[in-house]
Amino acid sequence: MSAEVRKVARLVLLDPDDRILLMHGFEPEDPERSWWFTPGGGLEGDETRERAALRELAEETGITDVELGPVLWQRRCSFSFDGRRWEQDEWYFLARTAQTAIDTSGHTWLERRSVTGLRWWTSAELSAARETVYPTRLAELLRTLLDEGPPGTPVVLAPENA
Repeated sequence: MSAEVRKVARLVLLDPDDRILLMHGFEPEDPERSWWFTPGGGLEGDETRERAALRELAEETGITDVELGPVLWQRRCSFSFDGRRWEQDEWYFLARTAQTAIDTSGHTWLERRSVTGLRWWTSAELSAARETVYPTRLAELLRTLLDEGPPGTPVVLAPENA
């Protein structure tokens, strides 16, 4: 039996200096397994992906002053986390904000167990990073976004399995 596919909205959140906000997380049962990822999460009830993106951003970062842009990328991914297998259909929205202070008081119980912090990254810092980042081509995708602007239609990324 295949797992239900979870609909997810993620944000490529840029500040006025074109830095991207990433969260640092780890596997609760294996803290040595860590990675950086974009804010966002699963849809609740009948909410739209746009609404989910803004809600998740507020919960995970405290940032609410956001200009939500178009969907940049879409990807399917499959991974194990916190004792279960996740199958996700992720949409990545462009978003901009001048609000760079972070407030993690809205984190869920799982986020408090698995997120160690958030950080604003320049494109150059992300390109030079030796840490795991999801999606795996994020540095290249961000560089293209900053150089060329948003794509006319969402780019479908290769599926990822971890």
